[in-house]
Amino acid sequence: MDLTYSPAERAFQTDVRDFLAENLPPALSQKVNARRELTKDDMERWHAILNARGWLAGPWPKAFGGQGWGPIEQHIFEEECCLAGAPRIVPFGLKMLGPVLMKFGTPEQQATYLPRILDGTDWWCQGYSEPGAGSDLASLKTRAERDGDDYVINGQKTWTTLGQHANRIFCLVRTKADGKPQEGISFVLVDLDTPGIEMRPIRLIEGGHEVNEVFFTDVRVPVTNRVGAENEGWTIAKFLLGHERTNIAGVGFSVQALEQVKQLAGKVMRGGQPLIQNTLFAARLARIEAELEAMKITNLRMLARAAQGDRLGAEPSMLKIKGTEIRQAINDLARRALGPAAAPFPSEDLDGNLPIAPEGHAYDAASYFNNRKISIYGGSNEIQRNILAKGMMQR
Repeated sequence: MDLTYSPAERAFQTDVRDFLAENLPPALSQKVNARRELTKDDMERWHAILNARGWLAGPWPKAFGGQGWGPIEQHIFEEECCLAGAPRIVPFGLKMLGPVLMKFGTPEQQATYLPRILDGTDWWCQGYSEPGAGSDLASLKTRAERDGDDYVINGQKTWTTLGQHANRIFCLVRTKADGKPQEGISFVLVDLDTPGIEMRPIRLIEGGHEVNEVFFTDVRVPVTNRVGAENEGWTIAKFLLGHERTNIAGVGFSVQALEQVKQLAGKVMRGGQPLIQNTLFAARLARIEAELEAMKITNLRMLARAAQGDRLGAEPSMLKIKGTEIRQAINDLARRALGPAAAPFPSEDLDGNLPIAPEGHAYDAASYFNNRKISIYGGSNEIQRNILAKGMMQR
């Protein structure tokens, strides 16, 4: 298996680098590299820049407005964006709902929603998790009862990421109560302006507003907004989660974050020498770097297989586990490097009684706390290990 880029892939990598150098606004990259919270305008600005180049939905087929990128091109693009400090593409419409509509949607749904995802008319959020149904998603209780040409939805969704910016939500709802839990779920598209919907913010431990809870009270949604057949939403849910879990691995994010930790450790002084020369710290850094290199190779192996048309099965779960563990380990290492300056407050909020973090690292503690979530969402890492064990037993 060839793990090196072909001449065409290297040329594409150069094109991406040149594009980022010329078009990525410095103010955006500075904000990303400092791990500051991006505004809706920040994210929409970057989406518009990419869309003008035709790269916002690069993996989409050309018939739907994409470039038809394969797995290798997609990996190159995402890694180069991470290394350049570009904002992450908001995935809910582009990487989750878009592929679902292309595979399961009607021609009318595709014609209606896909162009609106690309031009930014619609901002989608995900209505999967509930207070009693997270990793055990099949336990969801939100009901959708048929009433003529409508579904009437009642229930609650939680941890709805960036829902405060969204105008639409795709939801898993229960349309049948008897039988196996997975057999009574449907996938529906909901306009958030529909009467009966209330969205409330959830404040995170570092004070940020990234997630929300959504309440549905007698919300009427046309049956034509259902994607796929009634009671067959679990198939769509598994398809969508496969896309989400691969993206969660975040190889590019880890490469960029580890480089920032190295630079920080070269500046911070402990015991009269740079921290990077401390034996214990250097050993921790080396271990993470070795694990990251191993994950990069594994990722390339899987990409090469996917490019050849192989079905990956449970392998994305392995990437999700290792990728999230490595990102959390890097966050922890940055916190150790900062020491007392890692107090969970940005430097401009301090009153002078605590050490101030070096420039570009004032939000490292907030990132540490926020990223405790990444080994939980998209199916907790414990669930991913169950998927891997089941896959091995079936071989």
